[in-house]
Amino acid sequence: MLFTRKAAAVWLSLAFERVLTAQTPLSSHTPSSFYPGVESDLGQWNLDEGPAVNATGHLVFETANSLLQHWANTRHRIGHTIVPGTIPVGTILYHGAITGPHLPTALDWVAVEPDHSTIFCQGPIETGCWHLTLAVTRPMRVLYFDGNSAAKILEGTMDTQDLLAWSEMKPEWVRSEERRIKDLCKWGQKHGVNGFVRMEMNFEIMICNFTSHMEVVSFLNLESIRIGSDRPYLPEDPDSMRHIFGLVHSASWRENYPGETRIMLDFSGLVSFYDTALVPSLVPRRVGLDRWDHRVAGISPEDIERVQDRLAQALARPPATTSGIDWKTVLRVVVDRYASRLEFIQHLLNLTLDDGSIFDHAQQIQRQLRTVLLPYTVFAALPPNTFVTANATNSWAAPVFRECVTSHTASIASRGTTLTPSERLLLQAVRETTHEICRVVTKMWASGMNFGVDAFYPPERRPEVDHIHTLTGEWKEDVRHLISWLDWSVWVKCRPACGFEEMCYLPTWPFGFPTASAPLQAQWDSGSLWPGPNKGEWKRPQPKCIRRREPYSF
Repeated sequence: MLFTRKAAAVWLSLAFERVLTAQTPLSSHTPSSFYPGVESDLGQWNLDEGPAVNATGHLVFETANSLLQHWANTRHRIGHTIVPGTIPVGTILYHGAITGPHLPTALDWVAVEPDHSTIFCQGPIETGCWHLTLAVTRPMRVLYFDGNSAAKILEGTMDTQDLLAWSEMKPEWVRSEERRIKDLCKWGQKHGVNGFVRMEMNFEIMICNFTSHMEVVSFLNLESIRIGSDRPYLPEDPDSMRHIFGLVHSASWRENYPGETRIMLDFSGLVSFYDTALVPSLVPRRVGLDRWDHRVAGISPEDIERVQDRLAQALARPPATTSGIDWKTVLRVVVDRYASRLEFIQHLLNLTLDDGSIFDHAQQIQRQLRTVLLPYTVFAALPPNTFVTANATNSWAAPVFRECVTSHTASIASRGTTLTPSERLLLQAVRETTHEICRVVTKMWASGMNFGVDAFYPPERRPEVDHIHTLTGEWKEDVRHLISWLDWSVWVKCRPACGFEEMCYLPTWPFGFPTASAPLQAQWDSGSLWPGPNKGEWKRPQPKCIRRREPYSF
């Protein structure tokens, strides 16, 4: 007890000393920014000014952060990003042969997992099928289309490929895969590209030349996989269901960060259709739409030409001319720093409390906010008075807001002209994203100080219960809106968590989707793209637990 009282006395003494120091005007404490590119005018850091309605920086951020991750690209199937990449030497790839034990001489596909390629290993039951394993012998240049870019549906999953292959969208050719690979490879030949990466049930690569970058590891005669010809509808026999589940399970290994690591993406050449300077024609077409409904359809011919030119420039650029910044990590550090903390704060705000415990609970949330901002709480940024009030403004917290935002980008911004256009886009995306995160969190923390729930700066008397309910209500709405705006797929999970004999699953094309036996356009209605057979759950897919042991079901 004596130790506790002494500790409390020390904390109160330190808090009191800091409050007294805070009486000096902020201007005498505020240091100039370390980086010349950082805005030093604190008036520019307005805690009440949210992002523009048509801002896309957070969309560029999340799509770039989700590249080659199965979960996020299953959730938002319509891709908006094209990125150059390389498949390293030694990478093993797989191909299920249909024509027999012969290396494909025409354009064809390979899978990154044998669970995927063996689905296409077809042959008579009496003689089996042939399965080819390949190894990459020299770095293979590829181009990656994000989203569920191998899903053959009219929803827009192939829009970005159409623009590259044909300079226009051709929905009537949605199933014309041989024509598509031929024309993509024709474009790729001019730019040294030998493959195109897409996501089907798992990741696949459209190969333009099987002999230029790969060698045969094995060509095995396997038992034929017996799955119904109408693949999108799940087969009923247990053996087929076992193979299907094996494929779905193998895809789950690449669900989240770091995703598919056998393909090395070059973020310095990334092209995004959320880039409003590169593709301004799509801005008005997204107005009022949820992200689920964003399409590349409607892009102007001028913007298509600019996209193609930007990709050509990126593919022609020598690696030595890029900044060397690891953008994948830069993006992920932001997600790691804030995702779980924002989620936990929202959880605390969603708890139902009585009047007797609301004050202690508000102080607990205030401590969580203080923890998030601790590295940025500069000594000068303190409330203007010893005893703060609920009517006080938050302008005193502007230095904290500024340091929180610039901590991730100031050093990169100082590089200036060494950044490629794609890197400048990514830099702006990180800025816009962290700007809104830091604005909301700083505003919440400052409001907690003003309302008197911060233990370091107690008011003359405990706040009224009604005032605390008002504060927590505002906090709850702030966090809800922020999480909705960010829309990070890392927050999309099965709740409650699945059991050991289950796995969390998002409806994945083609299982449960329309088939060739039912024309796509005929299934369209005004309520959803395709009603049934799963009540349109794949239009806005939601996670659910499925069995990992027989009998399987999706």
